[in-house]
Amino acid sequence: MPAHPMTTSRTRAARVTPFSIALAFAFFQPQALTAQTPAEKKVVVYCSIDEAVARQVLDAFKTKTGIDVSTIYDSEAGKTTGLVQRIIRESQAGRPRADVFWSSELFNTILLARMDLLDPYDSPQAADIPPRFRDQARRWTALAVRARVLGYDPHATPESQLPARWEELAEASVAKRSAIANPLFGTTRGHVASMFVLWGPDRAKSFLTRLRDAGTQVVDGNSATVRAVIGGRAAFAWTDTDDVFAARGSGASMGLHYPDMGGGGTLLIPCSVAVLRGGPNPTTAKSLADFLVSAVVERMLAQSEAAFIPVRDRLRTELNMKWPPETPVVFDEVADFLDDADAAVREILIR
Repeated sequence: MPAHPMTTSRTRAARVTPFSIALAFAFFQPQALTAQTPAEKKVVVYCSIDEAVARQVLDAFKTKTGIDVSTIYDSEAGKTTGLVQRIIRESQAGRPRADVFWSSELFNTILLARMDLLDPYDSPQAADIPPRFRDQARRWTALAVRARVLGYDPHATPESQLPARWEELAEASVAKRSAIANPLFGTTRGHVASMFVLWGPDRAKSFLTRLRDAGTQVVDGNSATVRAVIGGRAAFAWTDTDDVFAARGSGASMGLHYPDMGGGGTLLIPCSVAVLRGGPNPTTAKSLADFLVSAVVERMLAQSEAAFIPVRDRLRTELNMKWPPETPVVFDEVADFLDDADAAVREILIR
């Protein structure tokens, strides 16, 4: 199996342990957390980070602060999109139920900001995050990146047969052996929208048409694409790095490959944290946001089995992690094309 291309000395990230959590807190300044009023001892978070990873982080927050965390997670099929729709419905009804949105991707968070559903909050814990990953109006903070990759079984598919570019996935001999998550949801949605940005609408629509005509499998989520490869139903899985690492952790033979999407790299998608407007616990919402954007949590996410890549340079140096080759794309421009990409997917790929 090829070595982990994001590290210089590891093939997979270490499991987060109680010791590593305690060590992380040694670097965290607890006084930087926003103080809570006695009446606010709870916080509600809508979360599309994988539950096994998110639970460790949220449990650590509760242990440190004494604040009770009520969490609503996404579903595999609906992913982030389902939680976003819930936030919108509750806001329109005048009854926001969540305080914080902790998302596994950024693009839907940008849409919520444009709808004026996020409260600006300039967390002191985010001061060392590069400007590219912070909204100018401080409505969201992005960190902890995953890469869009192809998962494959190196025992069944030699490296010489791996497509060099994402666009090669539409070639008939490759497309019919590939599995893609429904592009109306999750990180695949942003991935397809970024194709509209980088390639232009006509070329992106032609790509979708060729995927359809060649018989590319459309499944419920990224983990389902990986299971299709493990089960021998596909040779290539459109997925995220964390799903590949999870498969490896369960003992599966799973390699990962970074096809070029343009400019020599693939799409990198950060997680995001935002305080929701009108939430029931505004003070503890800021406390949780402080924690989630801190270096403590970005380190925990990097050391989890999901192996998120820190946006902080010093953490990547500390953890011996590399920044993968990245295609140049502006996050706001990807958000601009989400609706157009959705319409094309419904018209061409999902019928």
